[in-house]
Parts: sequence; structure tokens; C-alpha cells
Amino acid sequence: MKKIQMVDLKSQYDKIATTVNDSIQEVLDTNTYINGPQVHQFQKSLEDYMGVKHVIPCANGTDALQIAMMGLGLKPGDEVITADFTFAATVEVIALLQLTPVLVDVDMYNMNISIEGIRRAITPKTKAIVPVHLFGRAANMEAVMAVAKEYNLFVIEDNAQAIGANCKFSDGSKHKAGTIGHLGSTSFFPSKNLGCYGDGGAIFTNDDGLAHTLRGIVNHGMYERYHHDVVGVNSRLDSIQAAVLNAKLPFLDQYNSARQDAARKYSLAFEGNKHIVAPNICDICDCHVFHQYTLRIIDADRDALMQHLLAKGIPCAVYYPIPLHLQKAYTDSRYNEEDFPVTNQLVKQVISLPMHTELDDGQIKFITDSVLEFFK
Repeated sequence: MKKIQMVDLKSQYDKIATTVNDSIQEVLDTNTYINGPQVHQFQKSLEDYMGVKHVIPCANGTDALQIAMMGLGLKPGDEVITADFTFAATVEVIALLQLTPVLVDVDMYNMNISIEGIRRAITPKTKAIVPVHLFGRAANMEAVMAVAKEYNLFVIEDNAQAIGANCKFSDGSKHKAGTIGHLGSTSFFPSKNLGCYGDGGAIFTNDDGLAHTLRGIVNHGMYERYHHDVVGVNSRLDSIQAAVLNAKLPFLDQYNSARQDAARKYSLAFEGNKHIVAPNICDICDCHVFHQYTLRIIDADRDALMQHLLAKGIPCAVYYPIPLHLQKAYTDSRYNEEDFPVTNQLVKQVISLPMHTELDDGQIKFITDSVLEFFK
């Protein structure tokens, strides 16, 4: 059996090596390293794939979130609501811009931001909501947008983990995660479902005015060289990373399907075990593209399970071991522990198993057998 990895980028690359290499060589031959034709080609292809009017490429996913907030013209002290159970980048950019982060609990069923939590957190200072599509599962965007409309709030989707996921609305329509709010952001970090071979990111919007503003912000605030019309940053997707993404984008649906297939096999094996809560898989809406396959371990020692798996050569991880409201950088006297019952439970229960496009049946059986062996 091939060595099990948390993410197997080498095997994925081997299958498309010629296409990737040729795409990179084109950049080297033309010496168009910044804003070259590969970047413009990727931008257009991703707009078509996402069904969105504007894609603004940038240097990484964290920048994408920050630039999105800058584009909305939020002011220091404005409150931005987001989930307590997620990676720190989401709250990091809020704090960097001297906005006020407001953390709320998540829903136990899907681990995404609680709609009731959003409603309880809204004050006259609230200006925006940042739902995170955690682990590849789309948040309840229909409900988020309804709350935002009711209170006249902006919505910025953090879609770093769920590119390609669909949100199904009550009228039967489907919309790509990241394209529903006023703005969406994503990351092309190598381990993402659509990853480059370095850093990269993008912002999505259907608003022409916002798109124009963002295109200036990513390029030092310039629309014309040496004319700085807005306060900007230096955040551009370089042409070599765009070349890699051009090679990989046509395979994104295939990659996501492979992840979903692996998730089904995992969940089938764990069915009926009283100590394991597997992620729900929706076969009709593609709302989960499994950036991570994350279990909840009930009435058992999660950390001992981790050591059991690691001893067998099976990588695993806890995303995330500490809630944001308990991180030193983001502690705030406004927060009470009773406000985060679900998050505080999840950090003690969650464990993520290997998840990538190259998992084979033998590896999945060995992983699932090893997990089940622990509970005997």
C-alpha cells in the first residue's frame, strides 16, 4: 500500500505533469511574470466556472478577505460578525483593519456559523457578516442573506475551503459558494481543493462598482500607472501560479467528486458506531466538497485516537484545537463561555482524517479499520 498522506499533491501532479509543465514553460518563455496572459486567462475561466461577473485575483486568501473589507469602505470600530470555530485569518483581517470582530457560535450539525448567533450579535454598529464555508461545506447562505437584508448588512463569504460547493436555495436554485454575498473570497494555497504551487487567492463579486474598487486596491490603488486613486496594497496573483491554476481548474469538479466519493466510503464504514459522528453527505445538492473529512468523537478519548492512528502511520489533525475567542490575540471581555457551547464542545471532539483526490480503496479501508479498531 502506498504511504498515506494527509494531502497527496505529488500523485495529483503526476497525472497532469505535462499540462502543468507546459503552462509554466509558457510563462518562462514570454517573461510575463506579473499580470501576464495566464492571469487574465485564469480570471476569465474562473468567472465562467463560478458563474460570477467579476473575479479579482490576488496574492493569497488572507489578502482576499482583507481587500474585500477594504473595498466596502468599513470604518474603524465597525462591527463584523464571524464564526468562532474557524482558522484565525478570518478574524485576523478584521482586527488588522481596526474593525471590531464579533465572534459567534456555530451550528452543531454543519459546524458553520449559527444563524441564531448572528441575530443575537447584531447591534447598531454591525456592518457586515463573514460566514465561513468550513471544511468544504457551504453555510446556510439563504438564511444569512435574509438576515443581512433585514438589517442592511454586507456579506463577505470566506470560501477558502469550499470552492466548487453549491448552495441550494428553497426555490430549487443552486449557487456556487462564494458568489452569493456582496463579496466572496478564496485561497489557492496548495492543499486547497483548487490549489496552486505557492500562494494565491481571489475575490468574487457581481457588483461592477465594487469590482472596479477592488481592482485598484490590489494594485497599490492604481488604475493608471503612478495615479493612486484609492489606498491600496500590493497583492497580485503571479503568472506562474496562474499557469498552474489554469492547468488544474478543468479538473476541479473531478477533484471534488473524488473527495466526495472518499467521504462516502469513510462514512459508510463508520455507520452505526456510537462513538463516531461522521459528516452528513448530501447527494443531491453538492453542498460539501470535503476540503477536510472531519469526525466528532463522542464519549471517547479523541487525543488517544490520534496517537493510535499516528502510530499506524496514518496522519490526522485537529482543526481547530482552540476557539478564536480564547486565542490571546482576540480575547475580549465581551465574550462569555456560555455564548460558545457548540464551539467549546467541537474543539474537544473533532479529528480530521486524510482527504485528497488520490485516496484509494486500500488506503481508505486501512484508515477506517484502524479507527474502528480503537473502539473495540
